[in-house]
Amino acid sequence: MKQAIFNTIVHTGDEIIDKGVIIIENGIILSVQKDLPNDIETIDLQGKHIGAGFIDIQINGGEKYYFSQTPNEATIQDIYDSSLKFGTTQVLPCLISSSKETILQGIEATRNYIKNHNNGVIGMHLEGPFLNPLKRGAHSIDQVRKPTNTELEEIIKYGKDVIKVITIAPECFTDEQLNMLLESGIVISAGHSTMGYKEAQHYFSKGINLVTHLFNAMTQFGHREPGLVGAVFENENVYAPVILDGAHCDYAAAKVAYKLKQDKFFLISDATFLGRKIDNFKWDNFDAHLENGFYRNEDGNLAGAAISMQDAVQNAYNHLNVSADEAIKMASSRVAAAIGMENKLGKIKSGFPASFVKFNDDLSQIESLNFPKNS
Repeated sequence: MKQAIFNTIVHTGDEIIDKGVIIIENGIILSVQKDLPNDIETIDLQGKHIGAGFIDIQINGGEKYYFSQTPNEATIQDIYDSSLKFGTTQVLPCLISSSKETILQGIEATRNYIKNHNNGVIGMHLEGPFLNPLKRGAHSIDQVRKPTNTELEEIIKYGKDVIKVITIAPECFTDEQLNMLLESGIVISAGHSTMGYKEAQHYFSKGINLVTHLFNAMTQFGHREPGLVGAVFENENVYAPVILDGAHCDYAAAKVAYKLKQDKFFLISDATFLGRKIDNFKWDNFDAHLENGFYRNEDGNLAGAAISMQDAVQNAYNHLNVSADEAIKMASSRVAAAIGMENKLGKIKSGFPASFVKFNDDLSQIESLNFPKNS
């Protein structure tokens, strides 16, 4: 049955349409227009704004379960359901550095979940295990390792249609191994890396156009060695996601990054858990406890984030001096473009999913408005 969403200010991702009308059917946007058709079921937004639902490409857990600990469909369901509460309608559950067996289990669980559900789980993000141990952050030293051709081939073959993003430290790869990944079609994100400015520019020239949580677990900008951060700032093709919680990245630093990166700047949650309902968590050599609203490990280091995409969007509006429209784009259309899905997700446009957020003028109220496909 066709439905019309009306009496709303539509933020399409390309323009803002006052008193726009969105026609949807079976989870898909049919059109965005000005006229309200006769004899159609209507949804009155009472003057509220509407934008594309948020896309979180790096989320580790929901309100109850942690994907790397229990890489199964129940955890994925928890991540998806929990994300919906905070305006996120598309997710990439993130699996951090783990054994090969756990990685393959996560791929299989994600594949089966997508097969069995018509919703916003669009794949998975594999963060590690091929990271630089000197920049491993909260990742277990027992799991961080250099790639072998055999293991890399197996992960690519098994996960090619499921893994949408893989975080690696490119300096730990041979040219042959890097080419294997580049040719796989999986989006490569450079992170947890010690490479400096020149080395980073070399890898960017090979086709890596994304980094993992800008500023964190990478070489910083300096006046004699601009580092990976400096290379990101200079290279106009590289997307820069930020964990905008005030701890992983000071708001002033994020403001500088946004001024330099503009439409290549976007938001991620990197949430260990959503909703701050889990106070303490321990799994293998990974531990996290909630301290003043942030997850930290026993050493006092940040252990993933505690924010949602909703929090990140509100922080962008409140601390980066951007418009509500710009903050929404940072969590939707910009994210889709960063992972090569700009023609499928992140906008209110014909043929795109009918998954939205509705919000008020100052983004203090944000709510998912999701219309999944019929099974």
